[in-house]
Amino acid sequence: MKLEFYLLSRIAFVALMCLVTTAVYVLYSNDRQAREETQIVVESLSKQLELQLLRIQSGLGQANPFPDFELWKQSGNSAGVCLSFVPADGSLTRNICNGEKLSSPSWPGGFEFLYRLLFSPGLSISQPVRFNSGVIGLLTATPSADMEIARVWDNIRSLLGLSAMTILAVCTLVYLSISRALRPARIIVNGLARMEKGNLDYRLPRFNLFEWQRIAEEVNKLADSQQQLLEGRQKLAVKLINLQEEERRYLARELHDELGQCLAAINAVAASIAHTAEQQCPALVEEADHISRISQHMMHSVRDLLGRLRPAELDELGLTACLNSLVEGWNVRSGGKTRYQLSIIGDCTALPEPLAVTLFRIVQECLTNIAKHSAAANANVTLAITEDAIALTVKDNGIANEVPSVGASGIGLLGIRERVIELHGRLTLTIAQPHGFIIEVELPIRFVAEA
Repeated sequence: MKLEFYLLSRIAFVALMCLVTTAVYVLYSNDRQAREETQIVVESLSKQLELQLLRIQSGLGQANPFPDFELWKQSGNSAGVCLSFVPADGSLTRNICNGEKLSSPSWPGGFEFLYRLLFSPGLSISQPVRFNSGVIGLLTATPSADMEIARVWDNIRSLLGLSAMTILAVCTLVYLSISRALRPARIIVNGLARMEKGNLDYRLPRFNLFEWQRIAEEVNKLADSQQQLLEGRQKLAVKLINLQEEERRYLARELHDELGQCLAAINAVAASIAHTAEQQCPALVEEADHISRISQHMMHSVRDLLGRLRPAELDELGLTACLNSLVEGWNVRSGGKTRYQLSIIGDCTALPEPLAVTLFRIVQECLTNIAKHSAAANANVTLAITEDAIALTVKDNGIANEVPSVGASGIGLLGIRERVIELHGRLTLTIAQPHGFIIEVELPIRFVAEA
């Protein structure tokens, strides 16, 4: 849940609780007010009746017979109230009501049910009428329950309308204020997403609020630190690649110069022994031939090892000739089962040595994986070189139908990914249609040239 809606829900909940509390208080106040008004009516009319008796006793006369409710009825201050006077001597009871009944209720039935359940609308209040230290009758006032409910409903409806408008206005203002205050959070999240994708050059802007500014400063410091660590790691990786290739070059040269010459000498001595044995000891001819075959096998193994360590074409003829030789070799070894094709766009001679070596190693690993796992009929290698970047695409129509895990065991795709990351590049793995595997590598030239 978004923070804006979370806070709004809390505010709305608190406002609703306040509204419920206020509504309960309004209901209670109206009920108490109705009782107080009824009590006032009883007390006021009781005094009027006592005054009537006093005037009769003093001989001032009374136009209407006792009890006279006309004065109270003409005042009209207590609409909906019915009076009942029961004389103490048990004579005729006098009843009168002020106001008219409501034609039809204007409130919901549920509200009336709830109000009648919680309170007692229309509750009668009685008070004895005393004169000359004696009780002459019992006066009872009964308010109209419908009019009381109608008045309470009008108050509640006004309260609900005012509260709804207030809550809506408050929520709108709070939402706008919170949205504006939290706008830096979205900027920070988007910035972190960009940094996660490798754009460590991005920095968060300055913010007005102190808390957001502190967060932005710390995030920018972290990005600076990560960028420095990554650049240092990548420069170190380039140096390690160079050192590794130097070591490979040294081993290849030593194997070629030392072991190759020794094997050639052994082969020459074996041939001499065989020639001499033909004249003096024919039994040794077969042994000499066996030694010659072993030395030739070792020479072939050393030649293959030299090709894997450091192809001679890479130093002597360049990357283009080395890749052509690699592809031709795989075409020969496949025996027509897989057709390997190479397409080079651009000039390979201007590439820095780490890039040339990396491209050769990636293509070498890709073709090896195709030969081992893909069962493809065609494999295409496309190398496009521009002034700023290199794009390498290796595509086959093999049996692959899902992208393999780069983190799986082995040094195939994992090794390719490490080489690409070390050179500030990008590796993309996709599935060809309808099946097959595509490896796309993008490498910048500027970083390697500066390193």
